[in-house]
Amino acid sequence: MWRKRFIAFILLLAGATIGYFVYPSEQKTMMPFGDRPFKYGLDIEGGTELVYEADTSKIAANELRQTMAALRDVIERRVNLFGVSEPVVQTEEVNTLSGDSRQRLIVDLPGVTDIKQAVELIGQTPLLEFKTERPDGEEKTKIREAYTKAQEDLKKPGITDLEKQIIFYSEPLLQEDPNFLPTALNGSKLAKASLIFDSRTNEPKVLLTFTDEGRELFASITKENIGKAVAIYLDGAPISTPTVREAILDGNAEISGNFNIQEAQELVGRLNSGALPVPIVLLSTQTIGASLGERALTSGVRAGLYGVLLVALFLILWYRAPGIVATVALAIYIAVMLAIFKFIPVTLTAAGIAGFILSIGMAVDANILIFERMKEELMKGKDIADAMHDGFARAWLSIRDSNVSSIISATILFWFGTSLVKGFALTLGLGVLISMFSAITVTRTFLYSLGTHGSGKVVRFLFGSGLK
Repeated sequence: MWRKRFIAFILLLAGATIGYFVYPSEQKTMMPFGDRPFKYGLDIEGGTELVYEADTSKIAANELRQTMAALRDVIERRVNLFGVSEPVVQTEEVNTLSGDSRQRLIVDLPGVTDIKQAVELIGQTPLLEFKTERPDGEEKTKIREAYTKAQEDLKKPGITDLEKQIIFYSEPLLQEDPNFLPTALNGSKLAKASLIFDSRTNEPKVLLTFTDEGRELFASITKENIGKAVAIYLDGAPISTPTVREAILDGNAEISGNFNIQEAQELVGRLNSGALPVPIVLLSTQTIGASLGERALTSGVRAGLYGVLLVALFLILWYRAPGIVATVALAIYIAVMLAIFKFIPVTLTAAGIAGFILSIGMAVDANILIFERMKEELMKGKDIADAMHDGFARAWLSIRDSNVSSIISATILFWFGTSLVKGFALTLGLGVLISMFSAITVTRTFLYSLGTHGSGKVVRFLFGSGLK
């Protein structure tokens, strides 16, 4: 018995200690862990959300996932260079009404409320491409004719900007370069960029060093185009069109675009921070003010507090002694969950807080199943100790099955859901896992530590429920 009470005391002390450190860590005091506040999402902390669409029309279907992952990594590195606090960069596939699928990039910048500043943080991350000369023929002629006709149409008097866009986008041939053909060599195959100077003219140049895959592609391109121009495009515009004299096998290429030193340094920095594997277009921006986020946080915390107090009151009034034990176990559960949120850390959004509050209800649900099974065993005339043991044993299967199904649902939501749904799924899944420990281990340890035996009126009243 003393062993059970000692374990119960350790659990109680551990819960109190965790709760003791959760509070000062939020207040940023000089105490241990005093510099670990909760990590809040964009909808609570405030900031800016940018939505981009990626042009993946020239990407093979089997390379789409890899390309979008590379795009996300590049933008993430780009944002991190500017010290934005906990940016979130993610990709998603959107199906249109016409049945097409579009790849989008969503960038959340907590704490950044100036849209112009947010767009500048992303910056014009360069799209680096290598193109070879387009051979003369019918296709080249058609493209040139399409460009000539478009130029004539654009010169018509009174034409609006919308009409100009219609002219440009309605003709597929206008999306093609009449002089050069795209190759598989682009910024995703770049290992690093360096600033160098011409030994004769002292002109600044940019030296490109490719990855192993890029080295093989560049060697193949230069070998097949000796005596021809290979154009280097940056953000859709040619910056250098050198003529290949001989095959280049070492995987290095020089860009001499008549740069000054500052321009060359900026280009090197942009390339090293990540050259985009595909072009992106800004679709929409959204700014969330800190006051709106603060109201969402306050409302969520208030709802959780009121909910916990009402649940605790119900447990104590309806289940008496087990209800008091369940309330203590619930307090430990909340302290453990908040500590996990801090030390993983988990980004708390309004949806995530809702998932946490829902998990509190599920933790209580497990206790109710146990207590109802205990009451049924007491009604059979069993001793309170036997009723506890059999009650936990009978309730375990129901608790296990319901929680496993909840964990499966949370996993599916997290795997396939958007960022908003993922926050809900993560907190719910963690809550269900911890609640199983709280209901089965903590509550049972506390009840066993009471050392109650017999089946007298007092015992039956303390461990009964409702009006019985």
